[in-house]
Amino acid sequence: MDRYNLHVANLTNPAEIRRTLTELGVDPRGVEIMTPKGLFFLVRGEGLDQRALSILKQEMLAKGGEAAIPREAYGGGEGRAEFLLFGSLTQYERVCRTLEEQPFGLRVLSREIRTLLDGVHSSPPAIKIGSSEFRWGCRTYLMGIINATPDSFSGDGLQQAADPVEAAVTQAKAMADAGVDLLDIGAESTRPGAALVEAAEELRRLMPILRAVRQVVRVPISVDTSKAAVAEEALANGADCLNDVWGLQRDPDLAGVAAKARVPVVVMHNQIGTEYRDLIGDILGFLRRSIDLAAAAGIPTTEIIVDPGIGFGKTREQNLEVLRDLQELRCLGRPVLLGASRKSTIGLTLDLPVNERVFGTAATVALGIAKGADIIRVHDAKEMQQVARMSDAIVRGDRE
Repeated sequence: MDRYNLHVANLTNPAEIRRTLTELGVDPRGVEIMTPKGLFFLVRGEGLDQRALSILKQEMLAKGGEAAIPREAYGGGEGRAEFLLFGSLTQYERVCRTLEEQPFGLRVLSREIRTLLDGVHSSPPAIKIGSSEFRWGCRTYLMGIINATPDSFSGDGLQQAADPVEAAVTQAKAMADAGVDLLDIGAESTRPGAALVEAAEELRRLMPILRAVRQVVRVPISVDTSKAAVAEEALANGADCLNDVWGLQRDPDLAGVAAKARVPVVVMHNQIGTEYRDLIGDILGFLRRSIDLAAAAGIPTTEIIVDPGIGFGKTREQNLEVLRDLQELRCLGRPVLLGASRKSTIGLTLDLPVNERVFGTAATVALGIAKGADIIRVHDAKEMQQVARMSDAIVRGDRE
């Protein structure tokens, strides 16, 4: 034989590595030992005491990994700095054991590295939303959008209809028939430049539609609101979940409402303006604060879903970067919701009006699933259901 048919094996998760090693005839004990050696991660961090950086680099090198640190940190000066680590899961585990005995914040760092990597390569536990069980990692779930507003960016605001309640019921039935797993009803537009709506007006729009939809569909219903007063009334009238575009950081009472009702929450990244020091890092920091707020209010961490907020406080280029790096949200250890349907990033990229963005949306759905999205929030339920099923067949295989 003069050829060895070499190729780079695209094995990106533990299941794929274990399956390949088993196919090669590796001893079962060897499979368990080698699998974490095949999982390689780049870990970026900030705020570490400079005195700790040289220790960290030495330990990474000693275990076969690497650490990139600022040049001035080699002197062990004062201040804090960023760093980038290179290593396999096995190498990080060995380093973390050593860091547990080190000063200057390295003990805390070791725990954070372990938590981070546990979230990246494992699926969160299943949760119930309403009467439905959501088993993360088995397939992608679809959230259908119902806009109980007069001014939705996508042109589907039901308050413009002659009978908004009847229009909502028709839309909800069609989405349920198309196979969505939950519905998301919102009564305040979140499009750029939209006027803020008082809680009383939001409830006036929302409640007749929520009650009517609840009577005709069996799928769980999420309510898209940032107001505790609206959330409390919605949960008392059939809503099963809350979806807050401000990640529980605008109304301090909202997390408590969700905790009292014992319902899951979607926390989304949002901000005023588009200035970032480190786009993905800043988004992760915001979402970690939201998770902490939820936990402090009594919401179990397992009941939290995260959303990077496509189109919120981000330019077209920043939205594309988030889509490109969506898999980085896996480090939070929470299910990821992606909502890019019909958004301006698609329109600006393809130079198309909102009613011609179905294929652009399909691209974000397919690539989002490949990058680890668990829930896709969509307007075009029938079309995106097909995209999700095909993407799942390629990305996840038969895991249901």
